[in-house]
Amino acid sequence: MTPANPPVVCIIGRKNAGKTELTVALGAELNRRGYRVMTVKHGHGFQIDRPGRDSWRHRHEGGAARTVLAGPGTFAVIGAWSDEELPLSELVHRYLSDADIVLAEGFKDSPEPKVEVFREGPGLDPIFGADPGRDGRTIALVTDGQHATKAVPAFDPGDPDFVGRLTDLLEKRFLDGRSEKEGGAT
Repeated sequence: MTPANPPVVCIIGRKNAGKTELTVALGAELNRRGYRVMTVKHGHGFQIDRPGRDSWRHRHEGGAARTVLAGPGTFAVIGAWSDEELPLSELVHRYLSDADIVLAEGFKDSPEPKVEVFREGPGLDPIFGADPGRDGRTIALVTDGQHATKAVPAFDPGDPDFVGRLTDLLEKRFLDGRSEKEGGAT
């Protein structure tokens, strides 16, 4: 029997809005509450392997389609897409299916639920327009301005308790309040 994919929540926003900071803070709080958290980051070109290293040689000289680097307590999978990059749901299914929850930084065009980080600025609107949440995918807005919406809860990053309250929302909506520490999640 194939395990079901864990819930996935995308953290989206414009450049330098604070997506990484929020992803890390939510991951830390969910972990503190006993959940097995995994993340995926959408990047725009990066290199994890360096020419001349053994793993690089496996791929580039040996022609391996995918190489796994494995060591005590850590591993990485390095490869290349055949045609197009895999959708987020497939990445989660293949590599992160044993998580309780997956936080995905980026992936604004995927169908998974979104938390948008929005920093006020001249001429700026949230990614999904002036009324986030109407799209049905945005479940919360983290904003430093007065950009309130009736469609989704808004959280002020200046509030020292906002990460806890946002985590409460995710926990209630996606995790039924059950964690490994409470004997619920596996």
